[in-house]
Amino acid sequence: MNLSMSLEGKRGVILGIANRHSIAYGCAKVMAELGAQLCITYLNEKAKPYVQPLAEELGADLLLPCDVSVDGELEAVFHEMEKKWGTIDFAIHSIAWSPLEELHGRLVDSSAEGFCKAMDISCHSFVRMARQAQRLMPDGGTLLTMSYEGAEKVVDHYNLMGPIKAALDSCARYLAAELGEQQVRVHSLSPGPMPTRAASGIDRFDALMEDAAGKAPLGRLGTPEEVGALAAFLVSDLAKGQTGNRIFVDAGRHLIG
Repeated sequence: MNLSMSLEGKRGVILGIANRHSIAYGCAKVMAELGAQLCITYLNEKAKPYVQPLAEELGADLLLPCDVSVDGELEAVFHEMEKKWGTIDFAIHSIAWSPLEELHGRLVDSSAEGFCKAMDISCHSFVRMARQAQRLMPDGGTLLTMSYEGAEKVVDHYNLMGPIKAALDSCARYLAAELGEQQVRVHSLSPGPMPTRAASGIDRFDALMEDAAGKAPLGRLGTPEEVGALAAFLVSDLAKGQTGNRIFVDAGRHLIG
């Protein structure tokens, strides 16, 4: 076994970079530093000016639009990677969205339309990503997504996203079972609260971060780069014997009630 953490020769896509504070950017930064070739996506033309400089800084081979709620855009990303590289080794999903009125309201008051749209963008898009990725992984690979402790216990103000992240975790386990024969490994990572644009939509999020840092055994929040280091390990050959895990990167916050 190669015991190096080098990702030289590995290629893949990272979905969900919004800016330099994104968890997805933390993953991209670490993986680029370790030699991975990257395809990076941006949500739309409004988001492109924030993402393009980061892609250039990281030396990304591809920069492509990808709004998973638009028919065909996710599939087009994988088509372009197939044309560019033929095969890939990893795909990282760092996407979550809910209508604000649903996120700020009680779960019991959520609308069917809002719930379904949040579920499609935040959860089922990972399943669709896996469907596309496994085609390009004839020799195996790694699929990663981002969860949160609100998937397994009630977190104040997390509301609608709790059940959706629980579904995402379950999807990761089922995909790990289904794709294992192909040597495609699947994990969900569970960062603690971090000051990202997506998380800023959660009501009283500053208080949530303060509470998390105060209760975490390490006395602080985790960082996007620490999530990136874990992602790099799971993509590397060092983690070939692991699949189906949910792994915390939260400075130990999940240990404390």
